[in-house]
Amino acid sequence: MDMTVVGLRVLREVAERGTFTAAAQALGYTQSAVSRQVAGLEQATGVRLFDRYPGGVRLTDAGRALLPHAVTALDALDAADRELSGAEDNTGHVRLGFIPAAGAVLVARALATLSRQSPRVQVTTREGTTPSLLRALRTGLLDLALVTSRPPHRSPDADDPPLHTEPLLEDRLVLAVPAGGRFADRAAVTAQHIAGETWIASPAGTDGPLLGIWPGLPGRPRVHHATRDWLTKLHLVAAGVGITTVPSMLLSAIPPGVRLVTIDDLPEERRRVSLVRPPGSTTPSTDALVHALRQHAADLAE
Repeated sequence: MDMTVVGLRVLREVAERGTFTAAAQALGYTQSAVSRQVAGLEQATGVRLFDRYPGGVRLTDAGRALLPHAVTALDALDAADRELSGAEDNTGHVRLGFIPAAGAVLVARALATLSRQSPRVQVTTREGTTPSLLRALRTGLLDLALVTSRPPHRSPDADDPPLHTEPLLEDRLVLAVPAGGRFADRAAVTAQHIAGETWIASPAGTDGPLLGIWPGLPGRPRVHHATRDWLTKLHLVAAGVGITTVPSMLLSAIPPGVRLVTIDDLPEERRRVSLVRPPGSTTPSTDALVHALRQHAADLAE
């Protein structure tokens, strides 16, 4: 089989990103160039590597079989490049991915603790949705990921071998409202109270739900502001331009001008934050980061 390094890199990126467009943006290619690379790789292997569907692509069984070999080959080439350039192999490096809600408190506190307890461990981080982080784990681009799930908390993905999943924190959604607004004197509201409110939400994506709007809210909510950043959402609430949902784990990061209330007549919304990693053995550096994350997850749960 005549497979190119560029083709293998495109395979890994498309598998992680879930669309040719996102892979092209990450690699700095055009979408047509990515399509040509995938077509060339499929021609070289004699099998279809991706199933196309509205909104993205998924690896076929053949693609899933090829991917770990591609990741191994690319990692070996990267190691050879570092060795030839005289760079030292950083065995204390851990790559952590996390959902946006985990960054401001859980990840930040864990990294601060890690820097004191294990200063030689270097961590690089990336934020993403749960589906994108799971793909990054499968493609070998992450060592650990903090992801979220709703009851009944099924296995994070259906691929084999199964990912190692450790529940870290049980959380719940609350409603963030302006401290000086019409809900200033309420500890709880009803669905009717908030039916006509303006919402602040995350932009809708192809691999995740719209965040910031209470699930199951009757009617069609009015979304006037869209941002993925939790801090921006909360400051927009403080400015009085709308309301949003927020995980209760962010309580310590709530800025002035924001109050948290519950909704009395809608089901409670629970979330679980889990630590996920590929199957197999871990490194001392990974174990040190996991220990710090467990420590601060336990603190948030109290």
